[in-house]
Order: sequence, then C-alpha cells, then structure tokens
Amino acid sequence: MSNPKILVVEDSPTYLRQISDLLQESGYHAIAAIDGEQALEKAVCENPDLIILDIILPKKNGFQVCRQLKTTPATRDIKIIMLTSKTQDSDRFWGLKQGADQYLTKPFVEEDLLTNVTRLLSGRSLSVPQTRMTGLSLDGSEILKAAQ
Repeated sequence: MSNPKILVVEDSPTYLRQISDLLQESGYHAIAAIDGEQALEKAVCENPDLIILDIILPKKNGFQVCRQLKTTPATRDIKIIMLTSKTQDSDRFWGLKQGADQYLTKPFVEEDLLTNVTRLLSGRSLSVPQTRMTGLSLDGSEILKAAQ
C-alpha cells in the first residue's frame, strides 16, 4: 500500500500536530478532523485507510463516531485506533465494543502508535506471537509444533 491515508480526529491542536507530523514523517498522508461530525464527513469523503480517533470530542464523541463508522457499510472496513486520555478498563472495553481495532492511551509512545498503524494497515491481527516447540516423534526424529 503506497502512502496510506490516515484521518486523525483530535480536538487538541498540540496532539493533532504531533500525530500528523509523526505520520507524515513516516510516509503516511495525514488528514485532520477536529470534531466528531467532521470526522464522519471526512471518513466518507476521503475514504481513509485508517482513523486515529480521540474519544473526548466536540459535537459527537469518539464512541459515537466509531459505532456509526463500524455500522455503516461504506466505512465499516476502515481500521480505527482510539487514542485517548481515558485510561479506565471500562473505557477500553467500551471502545473495543464499539468496533475500535485498537485502544491506546495518552500520553503515548510514538513508536507504539506507529507499530499499531503499520500492523493494522498490513492486516495483521493482534494475536500472541507463535512460539516454536520441539518434540520427538515415536521414531526418534525431531518434530516442530507451533503453539498458539
């Protein structure tokens, strides 16, 4: 995928600039929305590959935006990372229940955000890495098994 388009939905000018600059420096095309309604409009008009979505937003909150995007046929396949200052387990649970593909909290580590962006854009799921186990078969030869 060359130069994927990422919609950054953030009402804080500082975070919006930090995230957008990070994405552009990493070769992504960043577009911005500063409230929930604008996020929904841009998701339809711009058809981004991924959305980085804050929860605390004017007009519509990130939970509402995520739910609407994931239940609308035209936008349901867009990957969503919720990036928020809401750190409670219940917030994480609710964000993932609304359809978010990942939930990260602020302040964030830039490398963690980029790793998750790359992972979601490449279609890899968030699964436990496979480990290799060896064993012996009945005839004494070594066999490999992958534990999941």
